[in-house]
Amino acid sequence: MNWVRRALISIAAVFAVASAASAEAQGRYASIIVDANRLDVLHARQIDAPRHPASLTKLMTLYLTFEALDAGMATLDQSVTVSPRAAATPPVSMGLKAGQSVRLDTLIQGVSVRSANDAAAVLAEALGGTEAAFVARMNAVAAGLGMRGTTFRNPHGLPDAAQITTARDMAKLSVALLERFPHHYHYFGQTHFRGARNTNALLKRADVDGFKTGYTRASGYNLVISAIRGEDRIVAVVLGGASSGSRNSHMADLIDRGFEVIGQTRPETRPDSALITASTAPTGPAVWALQIDGFDSVAEAAILSETLARAAGRGVAGGRRVVRGAEVSHSIRVDGLDQATARALCADHGALLSIPPRRCKVLSVATSG
Repeated sequence: MNWVRRALISIAAVFAVASAASAEAQGRYASIIVDANRLDVLHARQIDAPRHPASLTKLMTLYLTFEALDAGMATLDQSVTVSPRAAATPPVSMGLKAGQSVRLDTLIQGVSVRSANDAAAVLAEALGGTEAAFVARMNAVAAGLGMRGTTFRNPHGLPDAAQITTARDMAKLSVALLERFPHHYHYFGQTHFRGARNTNALLKRADVDGFKTGYTRASGYNLVISAIRGEDRIVAVVLGGASSGSRNSHMADLIDRGFEVIGQTRPETRPDSALITASTAPTGPAVWALQIDGFDSVAEAAILSETLARAAGRGVAGGRRVVRGAEVSHSIRVDGLDQATARALCADHGALLSIPPRRCKVLSVATSG
């Protein structure tokens, strides 16, 4: 999918938190802004720190629901029966009763607009057979999307100490929803359901057209939005806000700044290699390569190899699968570099890719085979 084909690349834009949150809330805070078209990371703060998703969990519940609809395994007008277990799910709820028959379309609106926990539980049981089986599928899909810091334990986000995510992972999931299910995306921008307003107050902005809120005591106030101006679209995530008001204010600031950064970094307004300084610009023959080892999946390797190729402004990205005993890992490699650029990228790869530094080697193509 496009997430694999395109790159996540940090451009080092860090913004201050809008409110003076409590010490506890500061410890829960994380945020990220992604250019949804190019998948550039426009802002990153604590993006790989473990956080509780709260009702952002429902983004994955709806991802699997849309997947089932598109596969012909379910239909919007299909009615399902509410189990006693689902009916007993704590609020926020739609007030569903055991034995009640309800359409999938109604459940989707209850989840996306009102963040109803009982509706999420009914969807999980209807589509997974059991909630446990559905959660297992949630985790399998998360792994496939490269959400390495996420573990789901339920379909609604009610408190569970082991249910964790990261700001980066929530951005990955949100972009995947946009790319794979644009025909279902309208649910996230629906402003009312059964007379109640969407929990996402930022939908009143002209540029915000969707996504999801979340809150528990452990998580703080979470929010994912997508906003569009002209041909530009961003996805932004704020986790651990001190209050809904301060979270929304901070998110509004991030939206504006995100579009400012996009305008400042369009290909036509920046050098071919915005991340290579003048001192590390290509100066010699392009007969060098760099290789970074130790990635867990081919998807991650593909993303990051393309990122490095783009950062260099040249080169051909590739990768290889490495098997040592029972251990399987993946390496990425970018060829067609001069020595200075290869060394600079190797030295800075952790910051460029927003990952902990890995083993990186600069190779002479003539001698590396």
